[in-house]
Amino acid sequence: MAQERRRVGTVAYEEAGPQYFAKRLLKRHAAFWSLWSLGVAAVISGDFYGWNLGLSAGGFGGLLIATIFIAAMYYGLCFSIAEMSPALPHTGGAYSFARSAIGPWGGFITGLAENMEYVITPAVVVGAMGFLMHDITKALLNLTSEPWWNSPVTWFIVSYIVFVGINIIGIVATMRFTVLINVIALGILAFFFISVLVSGKLDLSLLFNIKPDAGQSSFLPHGLAGIFPAIPFAIWFYLAIEELPLAAEESHDPKRDIPRATIWGLTTLIFTGALIFLLNPAVGGGAKAIGVSATPLFDGFKAVFGNNTAAAVLALIGLVGLIASFFTIIYAYGRNTYALSRAGYFPKWLSVTHPRLKTPHVALIAGGLVGLALAIGMYYLGLAGGLLAGQIVGALLYMAVFGAVISYAMQCLSFIMLRRRLPNIERPYRSLVGVWGAGIAGVIALVALVSLYSNETYRPGVYGTLIYFVLGLLYFAFIGRHRLVLTPEEEFALTQGKHGHPEVEGYGTTHVDEIGAPAAAEVAPERTPVR
Repeated sequence: MAQERRRVGTVAYEEAGPQYFAKRLLKRHAAFWSLWSLGVAAVISGDFYGWNLGLSAGGFGGLLIATIFIAAMYYGLCFSIAEMSPALPHTGGAYSFARSAIGPWGGFITGLAENMEYVITPAVVVGAMGFLMHDITKALLNLTSEPWWNSPVTWFIVSYIVFVGINIIGIVATMRFTVLINVIALGILAFFFISVLVSGKLDLSLLFNIKPDAGQSSFLPHGLAGIFPAIPFAIWFYLAIEELPLAAEESHDPKRDIPRATIWGLTTLIFTGALIFLLNPAVGGGAKAIGVSATPLFDGFKAVFGNNTAAAVLALIGLVGLIASFFTIIYAYGRNTYALSRAGYFPKWLSVTHPRLKTPHVALIAGGLVGLALAIGMYYLGLAGGLLAGQIVGALLYMAVFGAVISYAMQCLSFIMLRRRLPNIERPYRSLVGVWGAGIAGVIALVALVSLYSNETYRPGVYGTLIYFVLGLLYFAFIGRHRLVLTPEEEFALTQGKHGHPEVEGYGTTHVDEIGAPAAAEVAPERTPVR
């Protein structure tokens, strides 16, 4: 028997029966400290590496100016998210906001961009993990050759297997691991900050040791033009803090905890980012050397403690920061893929959850395979092209930022549109910066998008992500938009907030025969729910 479809505008919905949602259940566990740790841990690797490449791109002054503007963007974005997430407490997060504010196309564009960000970002982080583990193992074991088991690629594979596996085990294990590893990562940073300050080796003049171009200064060695290629690296200080709304259907009290965790998490990262930005280049080789390093924190430890076993052991402990972000962003792409698949925007089989563990294991594995392939592919392409390890990481970073800034701009627009189109929905939290804050953040995000094309070294990777993005849009135009399902995100949008509250209503409150008008060619005499 054919199933009933109802067309609403340019999309069509299929009926989802109880068994459909029974195969896609999540488990509630997260509270405030788990959510705060999830947000901070997702980003903390940005203090361990990646940001430093902005020193090479724009010098200390160029990266500083870029970081100030980007910090303002993130506060505008996070205050907007803090208002939208408790009003629309769905796992879809950014896609959910845009779906209600702009429509199905807006929801898909935002969700796809965020999916690209979260799938590519672990590939960036695992790149740094692989290079760092290679260097640490070589130092600890005094290796004089390059055995296959110490190849960065081997570490890529091992990292994905281990940490995707922990995410599959369950939300309880995921959140407990996140809290633990976040505390350790922050402790490592605190130890580094104190070590630099008491070492007697702090030299602030090293912040300006990049040779300026003709007619430029040591503060802005590449002039004002250097600010723009530094922007993506400034974003790396904070990228992924916006993932917290994805935990809405796994949080005990999303309307209270997610806004607080988002703002406090960003504030924590502003503080740690400022300290690493100031102290890491002020020891050892300074901004010139740190600006091209794939392992800047490791190099900082070596500058303080010497290039010996003790420094290698400290760097091994410091690997925790990279693991923290790698692990938590795996969580993010799993939930983002799950939500888009559950609603029919992505193939529905991706949203099936483990029958006992209640985790989106299919989405986690699929995203891991894509990210691993991307990391390995960029590694070998980078070697073939003569790129340094830091440049390979930088290329992947630019690709992740491409998806991020599109998502940011769309979320800021969603905030403004929701204020206008749905002014009466319950808003347990109100943004402190309002529409103007969202508007300014959205403009900065668009400037950041344009800035991605200002660095010739990384431009090919950005073109590649653009092609993938366009292919995704074509998929939705020809296939995805005809197969949507009334999940909580879609219910909320279609009923203007009357339904679509899974924390109190459960799932499947609205049915296809209650929406729109049936398209004559698509209505069957009997209804067979999609499973």
